[in-house]
Amino acid sequence: MSDFDAGDTGHDVDYGHYEAGQEHDALDQLHQAHGSEADAQSQFGVYENDHHAQESTDFSQGHHVEYDQPAAVHYESDDFTNYSHDASVDDHVFAAEGSESSHQAEFGELDALQQRFDGAFAEGTQLHTDGGEAQLGVADK
Repeated sequence: MSDFDAGDTGHDVDYGHYEAGQEHDALDQLHQAHGSEADAQSQFGVYENDHHAQESTDFSQGHHVEYDQPAAVHYESDDFTNYSHDASVDDHVFAAEGSESSHQAEFGELDALQQRFDGAFAEGTQLHTDGGEAQLGVADK
């Protein structure tokens, strides 16, 4: 408390404490986002073709002559033909195609919250005059 002499007014005046000001407070919460994505694709085709051929040919031709003269005459003549043929054919076809796909996605988000608190305050103490008490406006923070 401070004392103030009012001089020759004849009154005993006592002044107290007075304070005024402003306060600013804030609440901040940040925004956060997260994302992720993955893709994979695969496509394939297979074609297979086999061909196999085999052939075998045999050919024979002959002529045989036989002749005898002594007592009786003997004559013999032969003609022959021999033919052989073997064949084999194999065909094989294989075809396949396909595809595969994969997808994965993730996402997360956190919103922001921001709040401002502004306040003004005034605070006063007591005023004493002429030995009595009077209260000068008191406002709390």
